[in-house]
Amino acid sequence: MKQIMEYLHQKVPKAGKTFPAYFQRALATSEIGIALYFVLTFIVLYMTKHRIEWTVILVFAAMLACRYSIGRINVRLSFYAFEAVIIFWCAWHTQHVGWEYGAQHLLIPMLMLCFFNIYEPPTWKVLTFFAVLAYRTFLFSYAQTIPTGYELGPTMTILYQSLNTLAVFNTLAICFVTFSSSIQENERQLLLNNQALHKEAGTDALTQLPNRRALLDEVTRFRKEQPDQAFSIAIADIDFFKKVNDTYGHNCGDYTLQTLAALFRDSSEGRYTVCRWGGEEFCFFLPGMNIDEAGVVMQDLNFAVKKMPLHFGDLDFSITITVGVEENDFRSSMEELFDQADRKLYMGKANGRNQVVI
Repeated sequence: MKQIMEYLHQKVPKAGKTFPAYFQRALATSEIGIALYFVLTFIVLYMTKHRIEWTVILVFAAMLACRYSIGRINVRLSFYAFEAVIIFWCAWHTQHVGWEYGAQHLLIPMLMLCFFNIYEPPTWKVLTFFAVLAYRTFLFSYAQTIPTGYELGPTMTILYQSLNTLAVFNTLAICFVTFSSSIQENERQLLLNNQALHKEAGTDALTQLPNRRALLDEVTRFRKEQPDQAFSIAIADIDFFKKVNDTYGHNCGDYTLQTLAALFRDSSEGRYTVCRWGGEEFCFFLPGMNIDEAGVVMQDLNFAVKKMPLHFGDLDFSITITVGVEENDFRSSMEELFDQADRKLYMGKANGRNQVVI
């Protein structure tokens, strides 16, 4: 009951907006298919009594007009006209041909298209469902009181019943394929967009490295999935970076951060994850490494940074970094581990910079 009430209270877009492409495709293809069905129906009925059924020609022309109006007049008008043609056809067919040949089953795909019409309120769709149900029940009751208009014979009966069945199932298949393909494509696109947003939310815009939140998430996930596995944390800070900004300008400072980030990223070889921790600080997560192993990795990086040439415009300069390293002791919280690495970083800065403190 709760789901029904939620459905009935769904909001719908304002009328007059462009119909979704998938609905237009389903409706247009269904109208073409039904128009072809009317052509085949005309042939069957003509072969039976050798007379022209002008009503069939009329509904065929009306269905083509519905198809024509989709791209040139109005999708909503085309859909309403489509419904009117189907309703009229079911009544005429029951009156003149008979109930047992199954033309009334065309009400089913018509009803399905009605429910996929996003511009009709849910309450209207439910009322339409009951109206179609009542209409079909009335046609069945009425058909029991009138004589059959056509005597098709065994062979033509099988042919005509097969034709009506094919028309209904073909229209349903068209709608199923169109709507399911659209839903799958929308879900795929939504998933890709969510992945892109998630990546963007976890990426530093300047360096394109993961940001602080992304690295914290990775460390948290690692501790949860591998609670007994060793790992180390390292925080690196560019020495005298304020002097680079003040002397050469912030564009040069951005260039320095980007170049250093590229060095860290290219040197990782899957051994660590590096993020921009904030400002001129970078943080390293070294899974599976104790403090000595992590210290060796950071010493290598410290040496590589010192030897890295920097060229910005006419400027040639170099930088150094100071690093604090801390190992997971399986007791401390994440905050305590990062604080300890940060304290070691500032110990290194107080003792002359350009060093790794373990």
